[in-house]
Amino acid sequence: MNITRRRGAIAIFITLGVFLVGVAVALNIGWIILNKRTVAFAILGVILFALLIAGVVLNTIFLVREIRRNERQNSFLNAVTHELKTPIASIRLYLETLQRRTTTEEQKQQFYRIMLSDSDRLLATVEQVLKAGELGQRARQLNRVAIDLEALVNECIAITLQRHNLTPDAIQLQPVSGAVRLHTLGIPEDLRTAVLNLLDNAVKYSPNGVHVRCTLAITRYTWASLRITDTGLGIPQNQLKRIFHRFYRVPGRDMLRIKGTGLGLFLVRNIARQHGGDATATSPGPGLGATFTLTLPLTNPSHPPLSAGSTQ
Repeated sequence: MNITRRRGAIAIFITLGVFLVGVAVALNIGWIILNKRTVAFAILGVILFALLIAGVVLNTIFLVREIRRNERQNSFLNAVTHELKTPIASIRLYLETLQRRTTTEEQKQQFYRIMLSDSDRLLATVEQVLKAGELGQRARQLNRVAIDLEALVNECIAITLQRHNLTPDAIQLQPVSGAVRLHTLGIPEDLRTAVLNLLDNAVKYSPNGVHVRCTLAITRYTWASLRITDTGLGIPQNQLKRIFHRFYRVPGRDMLRIKGTGLGLFLVRNIARQHGGDATATSPGPGLGATFTLTLPLTNPSHPPLSAGSTQ
């Protein structure tokens, strides 16, 4: 219902803008006809007309953007509310069951595992929201260290497998060619967040089975590229850049069924760029999976860490 109202509001603003432009054109033509013998008045009318049209167009664009931004923010609030309420309700249910009913030791251990999983999900959502706020305020003021990317990715894969109760073959990291150790200079906590978000994204958008393949390689001699490829829902070509915007989620019935905050990929790109790299996405199309690439500058592991406030 709210989506229908917002679309109606956008249609109204666009219609109003077109109407005002039409009125302005009619007035300008009338002005020129009435003052065709006076060149100065005709030129003045053209200038005023151009300013009026520019103002109307800019105003319409601004209003439509604001409506869409508010729509994304409302979707984000709804998603965060769901992501917070669901695990809390689940934990409360199991606690009430343990309190009111007699359960076996095996049932208790099962309940504990479920509650621990729900608390991890709750903590991940809270950390994601907090991290989005921190990235906008922090200007690389933390000390950086040399990070072994292969070890970091393996750690994130293990966390993701446990978090989603997956078998080891669901997510695999291909061995680095030549047994080369790839290091980058950065903040371990932030890069761990970026890789975990990419892996979680690949798992969530593979509803028909998780088959994720990760590869680490050297590109252009001085860069390390982590590619994470899934066989999930895929991404339309016109959405490949938008998915990295704050709060943005790909429209579509299949996509909307999958819960999320719209912050994961936004965090990935911002963390990559704060480390001097970038994050991109490619996809053959809907239903054909997607590949996300995290590119970071290589460094010598013996490189001394940067001091606070330093930049690359």
